[in-house]
Amino acid sequence: MYKFEKVHYKNIINIEKLTIHENLVTSIVGPSGSGKTTFIRLLNKLISPDEGDIIYMGKRLMEWDSVELRRKVVMLPQQPAIYSGTVRDNLLKGLLYSEREPVSDDVLLKMLESVKLNKDLEDDAELLSGGEKQRLALGRVLLMEPEVLLLDEPSSALDDKTELMIIEEVVDYTRRNNKTLVMVTHSNRIAEDFSDQIIRISPDEPVQIREVSR
Repeated sequence: MYKFEKVHYKNIINIEKLTIHENLVTSIVGPSGSGKTTFIRLLNKLISPDEGDIIYMGKRLMEWDSVELRRKVVMLPQQPAIYSGTVRDNLLKGLLYSEREPVSDDVLLKMLESVKLNKDLEDDAELLSGGEKQRLALGRVLLMEPEVLLLDEPSSALDDKTELMIIEEVVDYTRRNNKTLVMVTHSNRIAEDFSDQIIRISPDEPVQIREVSR
């Protein structure tokens, strides 16, 4: 799915060769400041490498239309945007961006249940807590049904119990729907328990990738 060939970005990312496979769960781990977020931002052209090529589905990223690519490869940052309006408005925002038809309230309520967010559709989204906003934004992304989910610390604002439930739900969604998940995680345990591939990024060391036996 993704192939990196001699990719360099500033003094942060230096990758001679790397492949991220389709329909798998890949975790990105490493110490703070090592370039994990930079790495996934490269995957949907939020930034571009200074040198080298990243190839997605057989086509160089620089040849992809950015809007078309970001409808297929959707990134959820660690502090996602929450729009003024209701919970419903926020859930539907991603569908509007990706030019998909809106869905029924029943579908929206099921999504809220999936991301463990016990809120009404008419609730004011801006009044939610940090963890609730994170889950709302995750629900918005899942409704878009992208080919690739890029998640940057998707559970950083959650307690351990809720974090585990959310990760289980996202991984199950990925496998059930033959999607691809690439997520940055601070937890080596989550990476080991849920990933098919683990990419370790460390300053001044070559990027390492390891297959996880299941």
